[in-house]
Amino acid sequence: MGDLTTDPEVRNAPGIDGAWNGGQWKQAMQAASVWLERHAAGLNALNVFPVPDGDTGTNMTLTMQAACKQVAETASDSVAEVSQGLSYGALMGARGNSGVILSQVLRGFHRGLAGSATLGAAEWTAALQDAAATAYQAVLKPVEGTMLTVIREMAEGAQAAADESNDLLAALAATVEAGRASVARTPTLLQKLADAGVVDAGGEGLFVIFEGLLRFARGESLTDVAVTAPSVLDELAPGGVHVAHGEYGYCTNFIVLGKDLDFPTVREWIAGRGDSAVIVGDDRAIKVHVHTVDPGAILSYVTPLGSVRQVAITDMQEQHEDFLTMHEEVQSRSALPQVPVDTMISPIATLAVVAGGGLADAFRSVGATALIEGGQTMNPSTEEMLRAIEALPHPEAIILPNNGNIVMAAKQVQALSSKRVAVVPTDTIPQGMTALMAFNYDADLETNAAAMEEAAAQVETGEITTAVRRVNMNGLEVNIGDVIGLHNGALVLSGTSNDDVARRLLDRMGAADRELITIYYGEDVTAAQAEAFAGQIREQYPDQSVEVVSGGQPFYAYIISVE
Repeated sequence: MGDLTTDPEVRNAPGIDGAWNGGQWKQAMQAASVWLERHAAGLNALNVFPVPDGDTGTNMTLTMQAACKQVAETASDSVAEVSQGLSYGALMGARGNSGVILSQVLRGFHRGLAGSATLGAAEWTAALQDAAATAYQAVLKPVEGTMLTVIREMAEGAQAAADESNDLLAALAATVEAGRASVARTPTLLQKLADAGVVDAGGEGLFVIFEGLLRFARGESLTDVAVTAPSVLDELAPGGVHVAHGEYGYCTNFIVLGKDLDFPTVREWIAGRGDSAVIVGDDRAIKVHVHTVDPGAILSYVTPLGSVRQVAITDMQEQHEDFLTMHEEVQSRSALPQVPVDTMISPIATLAVVAGGGLADAFRSVGATALIEGGQTMNPSTEEMLRAIEALPHPEAIILPNNGNIVMAAKQVQALSSKRVAVVPTDTIPQGMTALMAFNYDADLETNAAAMEEAAAQVETGEITTAVRRVNMNGLEVNIGDVIGLHNGALVLSGTSNDDVARRLLDRMGAADRELITIYYGEDVTAAQAEAFAGQIREQYPDQSVEVVSGGQPFYAYIISVE
């Protein structure tokens, strides 16, 4: 998209009589997209759980960019036509729950601006009302304290301003001010936000978008200004920095533990030696993720500062080549020959979302028709899932999202596909595997979807990862670098080693009363380590079958299913 602030037209305030035409509305949204991208890393850090998979900022940014890309070449001066393009682009590019809700906000804008040639204060207020209503309708069980609350209260703020004057700039300013206050209130409406010491990330993302629109309207720079951290309640919650992606190098991860660490200085120094940096922490612990061509220099810098733990360095060129190999395999799997339906084993295709070559192999081995890369921090878009479904010769399909943040985007495919599509709302990889094994080649779409959902519900899922920030939640005091255990998505345990936390987590999952324990080990765990851990589990649970699978998943040392 380039630096929009170098174009004088982008910095113009609202046009004649305080109204934008279609071209100005397009530029305003492009400016808002740039502003959102600048805040993406901070939004990612606003994760309720202290796990390394916060992706709200990434998902909203990619969704917004897809919307803007759709209208990039349009020369229309009609606000209605531009809004129609923005809505369609966001729908197809929606990623994650926050991206889907953002797409519904833009869909509501399109409805509210239908037939409008220009965008003034009255049109702005009407469009915001439709945006809020459409977003609420898209969520089966709306929850207050989320981005739904923020868009509704922004619409109320705009209405109050419009009642006093017919000025677009004033309406924009009132919208942003209402959004700022609404975001700050989200922890008072949603206990899990208060417990985690954060505001709602999706709501903050919406505020940032509208703040970007206001900056455009005022002719303010989008680049020559420091980006402030999102609103965070807990003074120990992390700051962060994100630098645009560059060439391949080494993905370098580690934690520095010390006393009186100068976090701002350390963050600035490391960020200047690499890219794609996400650096969080405080004066006692700093967790670093950075892509650099010289990891040795960075480690030499931090070693005198304190104790350096959990160092992991990955050659991204090799990693990229592995990714391309998997992508080619997935594409070849999806691009099946167009054979007559009556020669297929079943007219129903199964599409599974997976991250990691080992998990891809596992899903293939139990009959997945096609795979699409995705999971934590890399949620596939609605369009990507739609294309995968449409590429298959089968007239019907079942999607297994295998991640709670992908379910909403998957469900958008149902209305867009020319085929009959069912979504089995699997939240985890183990649920997806069990659901897939329940697939009956002789049953119809509805029967299979119901049976697979029922099977998935019987699975207990455990996940072992490392905390990326300090938090007090569910009676646990978690520090950066602690190993944490999640049971069916809830933070329940913390400790100092993967194996110890995993053993205690299995006990909490009721493994002694089940028959099968499956351990999927991640990309940072060796086969020898996984087998040694499995040996301990076999001794602890001699009456259960214990299977070990190389999952290759990022971030999570172990994903464990008990069934």
